[in-house]
Amino acid sequence: MDVADFQIEDGPDGGARLRLTGDWTTMGLARTARRLSDDLGDRPVAELALDQLGRFDTAGALAIVQNLSQPLPKSAWRDRPEAGRIYAMVEKLDRESAAPPPRANALTLTFAKIGRGVYDFGAEAMLSLAFLGRLIVAVGGALKHPGGIRWPAWFSQAERSGLDAIPIIAVTNFFIGAVIAFLGANLLTQFGAGVFTVQLVAVSVLREFAVVITSVLLAGRSASSFAAEIGSMRMNQEVDAMQVMGVNPFQALVIPRLAAMLLMLPLLTFVGMVSGLFGGMLVTWSELAYGPSFFLQRVTEDPNMGTHLMVGLIKAPVFAVVVAAIGCRQGMSVAGDVESLGRRVTAAVVQAIFAIIFLDAVFAMIFLELNL
Repeated sequence: MDVADFQIEDGPDGGARLRLTGDWTTMGLARTARRLSDDLGDRPVAELALDQLGRFDTAGALAIVQNLSQPLPKSAWRDRPEAGRIYAMVEKLDRESAAPPPRANALTLTFAKIGRGVYDFGAEAMLSLAFLGRLIVAVGGALKHPGGIRWPAWFSQAERSGLDAIPIIAVTNFFIGAVIAFLGANLLTQFGAGVFTVQLVAVSVLREFAVVITSVLLAGRSASSFAAEIGSMRMNQEVDAMQVMGVNPFQALVIPRLAAMLLMLPLLTFVGMVSGLFGGMLVTWSELAYGPSFFLQRVTEDPNMGTHLMVGLIKAPVFAVVVAAIGCRQGMSVAGDVESLGRRVTAAVVQAIFAIIFLDAVFAMIFLELNL
């Protein structure tokens, strides 16, 4: 195969005589087309020399069409009429093809993106409210007819989303309590108040960190799992099959997961509290030489510790409902493709974590007003 090439000679009437050599095909063009445009400039081509032209296809014709300032007459191809027919077809298609639409300016694109974001937010809010309404109806139906409750599914989901998560919950909260104790011991001893490290660890773990860290871990672990499981069933049309058989998907898929989270998250929060206190106790023992008996005495003798424990446990059921509902709602919204499944699983985790942080701030303001 000969690589495409050309020579430009002086032609009649100030034009150029273009001599094509080699194979003007897809494989033979290489960078010849770019050189042709640079060498010709705005000079019109008055005549073609085709005695050394090899093979010729639509790629070669398109290169000539796009790099010549004006179309070639039919007579220029009299030595190679088959190449002329290919050129005429490509030139006609290029001439009649519509120009690409003008690209909007950056300001318009910015406002359009903001508008689409606002619309998507409103659509998601409406779909979430619709899901909440269906969920309330399904919960009411389950309470009205407890004989239809699928207890095996409840216990299976409780084991998978709750009991199997105990190790990661305990280890994570252990290190959180240890880190708080390290920081407290380092800072408070500078002011001669190292003994208050115990209160710092206890209050932060019981009131905030245990429930928040546990909920965030379950948002990443269980909310994504709920969205992926239900989403896969949606992709395989198993949810539609349930409806055809007269099975309520909310009763079979959503309520067991919601009940499992509602039951297990307070339990896991308590496990996280114990682990966090244990981590803080070990650090205060090693860094400040306060033994376990002293640590436990400081915690139990503080009259406010019961309130902090209650505050942490009150948040757990609310966070459980939010995590389970968001995971199931995103799973139910999966379309029939894998890309939709990935987007919904990601959205389930992100929305659940955001909702946990937001609700924690709301609880903080409420308890502040109640002096709790």
